[in-house]
Amino acid sequence: MSEAIRLGISRYALYTMVEYGTLVQISRGVYRLADLPLIGHPDVVTIASRYPKAVICLISALDYYELTTQIPHRVHIAILEGSRTPSITYPPIQVFRYSGATFQIGVETHTIDGVPVKIYGPEKTIVDCFKFRNKIGMDIVLEALKLYRQRHDFYPAALISYARTCRVEKVITPYIEAIL
Repeated sequence: MSEAIRLGISRYALYTMVEYGTLVQISRGVYRLADLPLIGHPDVVTIASRYPKAVICLISALDYYELTTQIPHRVHIAILEGSRTPSITYPPIQVFRYSGATFQIGVETHTIDGVPVKIYGPEKTIVDCFKFRNKIGMDIVLEALKLYRQRHDFYPAALISYARTCRVEKVITPYIEAIL
């Protein structure tokens, strides 16, 4: 909505377009043309539109990279420690707080439906899954590592480098050695 207002479209015009079916409201303040093709990851796009500083992480990132068979029930986002927690009713989110170094490394920007989305790369995502294994479940972590090994170029050095920064090197190393 803020972009539309900045471009000279009034709130009344937006509401009228929604009423006539020209626009579809995705979330509070987020609209999209009704005749556009479906979005592959609508919840992720909504979060990226409303909170551009947040980074998509963990199961949501695994889903984006097709490294899980899980269907995320929430959008997992990383925010910098000390930042304000986003308040949003839809889509549901789960917030993970990262310190400065672990928040900034491994961030990639992908364009989904014309919206830039910050998302951790596959290697950083797998390391984060090991870090938060008690919150997301070890079965998800092991499945992600197995699918990563099968579907992507395998970069054990990148995994170890991220693991060292995230302080989970001793946890992840035996699993990496086992699949080599």
